[in-house]
Amino acid sequence: MGRQDGQATVELLAWFPLVVAVVLAVGSLLAAGAARELAGHAAQAGAVAVLQGDDPAQAAREALPGWSRKRVVVRVRGRVVAVRVAPPVPVRRLADVLTTTATADAGPAPR
Repeated sequence: MGRQDGQATVELLAWFPLVVAVVLAVGSLLAAGAARELAGHAAQAGAVAVLQGDDPAQAAREALPGWSRKRVVVRVRGRVVAVRVAPPVPVRRLADVLTTTATADAGPAPR
């Protein structure tokens, strides 16, 4: 039998790229889930601002934490607020795929 000194090190190095890829994938999915929740919350804040007569785009942006304010697009059409948030992931194309949009409707206009 030959010597097996360093065998564990070689095996660890072989598995390392796979472990890194799995960690990045799980982290990206968690970031996408957080972006989805934040988009929904911000859209609701914008709809509430419509009802209160405030600026819905500003209210939606203020409802988001600092990191996501750079990654948000807010659109207001009538009484509907749409918020699009891109998650903070290391791969730009993956961020495009995982970007989420949430909408909230303030309901019909009062008569």
